Amino acid sequence: MTHSSGKVKSFLDASDIEASGAIPTTNSTTLEIHKVSVPPRITTLQCLKQRLSEFFFPDDPLQQFRNKSFFRKVVLGLQYVFPILEWGPQYNLKLLRSDAISGLTIASLAIPQGISYAKLANLPPIIGLYSSFVPPLIYSVLGSSRDLAVGPVSIASLVMGSMLREVVSPDTDSLLYLQLAFTATFFAGVFQASLGFLRLGFIVDFLSKPTLTGFMGGAAVIVSLQQFKGLLGIVHFTTQMGIIPVMQSVFGKTQEWSWQTILMGFSFLLFLLVARHISSRNPKFFWVSVAAPLTSVILSTILSFIFKVPEHGISTIGHLQKGVNPPSLNMLSFKGSHLSLSVKTGIVCGILALTEGIAVGRTFASLNNYQIDGNKEMMAIGLMNMAGSCTSCYVTTGSFSRSAVNYNAGCKTAVSNVILASAVLFTMLLLMPLFYYTPNAILSAIIIAAVVGLIDIQGALKLWKVDIFDFLACMSAFFGVLLISVQMGLAIAVGVSLFKILIHVTRPNIVNMGIVPGTHNYKSLAHYRDATGVPSFLILGVESAIYFTNSMYLQERILRWVREEEERVLKLNESTIRCIVLDMTAVTGIDTSGMEALLELKKKLNRRSLEFVLANPVGEVTKKLFHSGTWEHFGSQGVFMSVREAIVGTSDKFQF
Repeated sequence: MTHSSGKVKSFLDASDIEASGAIPTTNSTTLEIHKVSVPPRITTLQCLKQRLSEFFFPDDPLQQFRNKSFFRKVVLGLQYVFPILEWGPQYNLKLLRSDAISGLTIASLAIPQGISYAKLANLPPIIGLYSSFVPPLIYSVLGSSRDLAVGPVSIASLVMGSMLREVVSPDTDSLLYLQLAFTATFFAGVFQASLGFLRLGFIVDFLSKPTLTGFMGGAAVIVSLQQFKGLLGIVHFTTQMGIIPVMQSVFGKTQEWSWQTILMGFSFLLFLLVARHISSRNPKFFWVSVAAPLTSVILSTILSFIFKVPEHGISTIGHLQKGVNPPSLNMLSFKGSHLSLSVKTGIVCGILALTEGIAVGRTFASLNNYQIDGNKEMMAIGLMNMAGSCTSCYVTTGSFSRSAVNYNAGCKTAVSNVILASAVLFTMLLLMPLFYYTPNAILSAIIIAAVVGLIDIQGALKLWKVDIFDFLACMSAFFGVLLISVQMGLAIAVGVSLFKILIHVTRPNIVNMGIVPGTHNYKSLAHYRDATGVPSFLILGVESAIYFTNSMYLQERILRWVREEEERVLKLNESTIRCIVLDMTAVTGIDTSGMEALLELKKKLNRRSLEFVLANPVGEVTKKLFHSGTWEHFGSQGVFMSVREAIVGTSDKFQF
């Protein structure tokens, strides 16, 4: 529905305001007042269909199937489910050469990391290698990222280990612990795949970047402190994850410190950190930090064998079983008193794994100028973990460190994951006995060197400068992890993020606006210092949707603006306030409570002989105002297309 436009003599022009600072009493220009149009009415079914489509399918994934033959639709459908069918037919030896180099490069990093991260999750070291074999193969078929390198990651390993260990000891009841780890991995996969299938990936977005910065920083500190058990040779160490019990174990067990272990562990830790520093200062030497972990394992194993270090009190990995992944489907437990623990651990680890995997995938996709489908990635990672839980693997995802190595080594397709899996398979079949003499202190050093990069001090300082609420969310997550527990720190981080959203929703920003000299633009007086207020008008802009959560605040805050402005003009002997213009340009939505609040506000202001008009409501808001009857209460001269037209259209009502 569109109302006809009319002509109104302009009593206000930007140049006049700039020159005199008051509303002129002579005609200067003729301004056409454009009436606000109401969007065409659509049925409830159409509205519901449109909303659901925007909610679940913002990327319109079915667009590629339109106007295609049945056979072509089948081919596109298969390519959508199995991306390998899209790029596989064009694969050639040149691509294989690049993928082989990158695959072998990340294998040199993934093998020692896999063993170390399994230790971090309180699992047998061989489980880390199993988890670096099957999941990469599955992802290479289902995944859409060319650069993502799949395997165990430190944060998911730490969280799984800490959550399961609170209930079941991996030392005294290792079989039950292993069953719970595989079951939690299965539920993590189910949760991840379900989010992707139902297109509910927005849930992962509740873990904002600031919360993840604080969480990963706190987790990195805890992980590093936990590794003092291996670096110092302590036998009796706390099972708790808080910083206080960890430090009590470190300094309360000085009689268990082994100088031989300390010498070896800290020497290789220094070597790893120096290698990392060299690579970070010069990206061309990325291979230095990549080769450092495997080099450390090889050198320490040789030294351990030559000097018989187990006889000198330095513990080693010991026997590792040869062979490929044994089936573990029979170890999945879906009943009993520990089922809730498995589900809870799986969901928490699944969210963390998804967040890291998708963030890493999107990062490298943007660098290579291609796109990945977030929901498709969720299904790929979920199915990968479901299959992994049946083949003796625990939670895996795309690792940032290994993906960065994969990218820098020149990978072209997901075949690099196949090469990685092949290298791991070769290791499991032939090289397992060589790890017998590998010192545990080296694994601790590798973990510390890997997670130290998660402590983003510069990122936290940037949050302090940019957004104090984001900084508080970051610090809450950081200290929650350090002082309480890993999962509680995560819960606190999410809670602070939700509280931040609640503040923005319930306390929307309202700005006092004025005209910028030489233009017809009305901007915030606090932002544009040269902007000037319009005599007899109070122009307010709401920078949020108006819902039941903030409707009362909106009333109270606008009335306070009016009161403060009246006191100001009285004190300065300026023109009395005659009209309040509410700029709704940034009001993206409104509900019945919001409309009632506007009507109540209009009544209160009218009783005080003040005009109250609306300017520039967006389409959805306009439609609701019209169909609810609110439009009629404001009248045809109460809703305008712009702030300027609102001022010109109401100024003729006043006698100056």
